[in-house]
Amino acid sequence: MSKTEFAVSFADVQSAACTIQPYAHRTPVVTCDTLNQISGAKLFFKCENFQKVGAFKYRGACNAVFRLSEEDAANGVVTHSSGNHAQALALAGRTRGIQAHIVMPTSAPAVKRSAVEGYGANVIECEPTLEARETTAQQVQAETGATFIHPYNHPHVIAGQGTAALELLEEVSGIKTIIAPVGGGGLISGTCIAARGIDPAIDVIAAEPLGADDAARSKAACKLLPQTGPNTIADGLLTGLGDLTWPYVRDQVSDVITVSEEEIISAMRLFWERAKIVIEPSSATTIAVALKTDWPSNSRIGIIVSGGNVDLAKLPWVCRNCPQ
Repeated sequence: MSKTEFAVSFADVQSAACTIQPYAHRTPVVTCDTLNQISGAKLFFKCENFQKVGAFKYRGACNAVFRLSEEDAANGVVTHSSGNHAQALALAGRTRGIQAHIVMPTSAPAVKRSAVEGYGANVIECEPTLEARETTAQQVQAETGATFIHPYNHPHVIAGQGTAALELLEEVSGIKTIIAPVGGGGLISGTCIAARGIDPAIDVIAAEPLGADDAARSKAACKLLPQTGPNTIADGLLTGLGDLTWPYVRDQVSDVITVSEEEIISAMRLFWERAKIVIEPSSATTIAVALKTDWPSNSRIGIIVSGGNVDLAKLPWVCRNCPQ
């Protein structure tokens, strides 16, 4: 893909908004005076933790599922995931009335498998390696004819994720910077598309854990570098960028700012305590970036709060050394 080619357009995001409108929540935008005072800016939080399945992932999965032709939909959908995309695709499949096949590693928490099965999906176990996940998904696809829906490296998924920023900018005027987390890149890519489509002068900043910093390294090197040995409490951001999402990080993201584990945990706890809203560590990366940045006076900053699925038995400030 050349430097000027992108997989998804602003029109695709606008179309996705129409497609998912009957099925996805239009999540609230909230503010918090305490965090405004600490950051020195006016922060507007787009709360995707209140989205169906508790995360923005439902937007992309829903758009991808409802874009299928009737013929393709009849064969169902398949993906490999142990996280929010698994639940999102399972629910989107159930909503359309088609079968979702979810390949999950044996290491996936039982509570996540239970949630996926609760949405009516067919769960297929595999060994906890990327190769096993991909091979098993290919086998399921060959046996069933199901359409593979990648967790982030998929045009319809990217377009669907962009609807969160689209809604934010429709609701709040004067935003000049948006911060979104980056893992595989579906959300940050969609955010870039929506922001540029509404106002090309808006800066999009990617928030990334220091322990999984492939986007920051790739941006600095001006070439896509692999994710190597990621280690972070922000388990939703462990994956590396895809070939469809990297061009947006390369060309449209203003900056990738990394945050430490301590900064993530501190921001997560602060948001729980002051905003009274449950968020997961991946969401807290954006808040950590907002709090460590020296903003110009009167700045209006949009923040995509990506999700709220957190294991309450392993809160990091209570059980810091619990296995993730």
